[in-house]
Amino acid sequence: MTALESHQPDISSESSANYENCETVKETIRSGTPQAAATPSNSTDANGSGPVTPEVNIIRRKLNGYVGFANLPKQWHRKSIRRGFNFNFFIVGESGLGKSTLVNTLFNRELYPQKEVRDPSAEKQTNVKIETVSADIEENGVKLHLTVIDAPGFGDAINNSDSWEPIIEEINSRFDQYLEAETKINRTTIIDNRVHSLVYFIEPTGHSLKPLDITFMKKVHTKVNLIPVIAKSDTLTEEEIADFKQRILDDINTQGINIFRPPTYEKDDEETILSCQELMSRIPFAVVGSTDEVSGKDGNNVRGRAYPWGIIEVDNEDHCDFVRLRQLLIRDYLEELRETTAKKLYENYRTEKLRNMGIEQDHSVFKEFDPLVKQQEEKTLHEAKLAKMEAEMKSVFDQKVTEKEKKLQKSEAELFSRHKEMKEKLLKQVRLLEEKKTALENSSRNMLDNPSQQKSRKRIF
Repeated sequence: MTALESHQPDISSESSANYENCETVKETIRSGTPQAAATPSNSTDANGSGPVTPEVNIIRRKLNGYVGFANLPKQWHRKSIRRGFNFNFFIVGESGLGKSTLVNTLFNRELYPQKEVRDPSAEKQTNVKIETVSADIEENGVKLHLTVIDAPGFGDAINNSDSWEPIIEEINSRFDQYLEAETKINRTTIIDNRVHSLVYFIEPTGHSLKPLDITFMKKVHTKVNLIPVIAKSDTLTEEEIADFKQRILDDINTQGINIFRPPTYEKDDEETILSCQELMSRIPFAVVGSTDEVSGKDGNNVRGRAYPWGIIEVDNEDHCDFVRLRQLLIRDYLEELRETTAKKLYENYRTEKLRNMGIEQDHSVFKEFDPLVKQQEEKTLHEAKLAKMEAEMKSVFDQKVTEKEKKLQKSEAELFSRHKEMKEKLLKQVRLLEEKKTALENSSRNMLDNPSQQKSRKRIF
């Protein structure tokens, strides 16, 4: 039995008897039904006192047997098995962090061949390229078309400015292809090639996120379901991993980066909620990838890596978070990743794209129209307009009054200054005249006091 079949209800012919006594379905017949229409809405009672309210009739119906709509999940399961699923995810990180190995470990097959040891003297690739690997895999009758997108060369250059541009262009290009397929007149089955998830590999430095990590995640977190992982976590101790995870989460929260978090719903059981919480506590996942089998402590062969100090098992939760990453990415939340991409990330991109093209949604097309509400809205808008005009007029009036007051104050100051200046001139003239008067009086008095001087002057003349 597949994982999908385990969640379907087992409904047999014997269980159909359990549906004979189903709960009562109540249908309220409103004024628009034939029963209510038989009574005119504007009719009056016998006394002519007023309109008669239509009587509401309630018809009670009982399901006499098994109808069959409970079998819809089985129909959907059968259809999904026939059509199959597709999953596209991006892997991004610097070279040498084990991206190809982790992908092979996730799907338990050699999607990426073993890479040859590169000559150290060979020139290292510095430009970012986009490479795609696709495979059709099947498990317990469930078909999956897998597409893995890689960006070799990312973060390998000395100057990594704009190294994220090819990745963003690839994500947008896949959105554009899907949008173009949706807008065709004759639409066939649309192939979903959108990026459903992006796994970002963080170098296990043990310190914090590098500026390139922060910049890249801020560029793509609104376009894809971002899942950060710590690559090659076997190079760190448990304490270093715990501290490193906390620093990464602090940087993510400080920078406002959105990462994919598995949702919980009201009808989820307690086990599902606890599993989701445990999954969230492991983010970012400290992973180790390996497709090689080594001999474990009990003698059984396990996937892992052998070191002089011991063995690290890939599928052991006490050794790394690989199992939790696979649970989030494939086993429990693959369909959630696809749905989030389709209903949230793609819709946001589509809305922004159409808005930039000048296409706006007219929300009044399918909006119910109520004349009273419309009149009240227009009245409110008119009152707001009048209040705005009144405020503007008051502002203009206050401005003019202020300007007039300033002008009057300036004129008053000028008049006061001129008055003061003229007054000073008059006082100066008065003092001058008084001085002349005093001098004249003194000279006259002197002449009267010295008659001999006056006689001598007469002789001279």
